[in-house]
Amino acid sequence: MAVTNQKVLEHEFLTGMYNDGYFPDHLVDKGEAILLSLCERIEVGRPADLAALYTLTHAATEQFNALQTEFEAAGSEIETVARDVIGEEFWFVATAYDFDGADIEELIATRDW
Repeated sequence: MAVTNQKVLEHEFLTGMYNDGYFPDHLVDKGEAILLSLCERIEVGRPADLAALYTLTHAATEQFNALQTEFEAAGSEIETVARDVIGEEFWFVATAYDFDGADIEELIATRDW
């Protein structure tokens, strides 16, 4: 299924990482794919509440955790700048789907970066 949310379709994900040569584009592409997949999962099975949303965002965060190894192998890492950018993107996704009450820290609570 393709994303249909107009806010998401118009949004450029992870620009702060794409604009920084420290982060390899092919790995940032994988991060963008994780976020778009999260959007698809939200659209397919609309979470009934924040707890259900957090279940989805935690799964996506685990995918970013796994991606950390690839960043390290490429001489990069998910560090302060990336953490902020990724966290903001999770917040964007939550608000794009009208979960304005989501806690940004809880959205990515399972992170290890």
